[in-house]
Amino acid sequence: MAIRPELETARLSLRRFVFDDAPHVVELLNQPSFIRNIGDRGVRNADDAHRYLHDGPMAMYEKYGFGLWHCSRRTDGAFVGMCGLLKRDILPDVDVGYAFLPEYWGQGYAFEAANATVELGAGKFGLKRVIGVVSDHNTASIRVLEKIGMSYERMFPMRPDEPEVRLYARDFRLETS
Repeated sequence: MAIRPELETARLSLRRFVFDDAPHVVELLNQPSFIRNIGDRGVRNADDAHRYLHDGPMAMYEKYGFGLWHCSRRTDGAFVGMCGLLKRDILPDVDVGYAFLPEYWGQGYAFEAANATVELGAGKFGLKRVIGVVSDHNTASIRVLEKIGMSYERMFPMRPDEPEVRLYARDFRLETS
């Protein structure tokens, strides 16, 4: 049974994660770049991935109607990464999050997915402001956030034992149609 996409762009299909996506989640969350830029989520096998999906994206779908989505190429269905909206208690607003497998970097997928996701947040979910948080050293993600219309606001402490992250924001209330 095909899963209805939440969102489609020219090249990507974004849909809710399902438990059958566990192998993709294990692969993505164990990339050295994911661990370095986002953090180690302790996902090492299918059982860990099921827990991650249940407690993370799937819980957000139930509570808010959005969460991280599985991103695949429309041409061949290849899993390229994830992108979506997250509501985390520690952050002042909903944030856009994304991570892509290294073999798909440099092809504009992060921009394409994040831009469409933020627009969907404003349109479908009525979000007035969307933020993005990024490690200070992650220049590629900083460029993506800037390209989707976000502006740097300040350094932000996500966790007491970790370096502060850069907080970017796009306030739709300030935009004219």
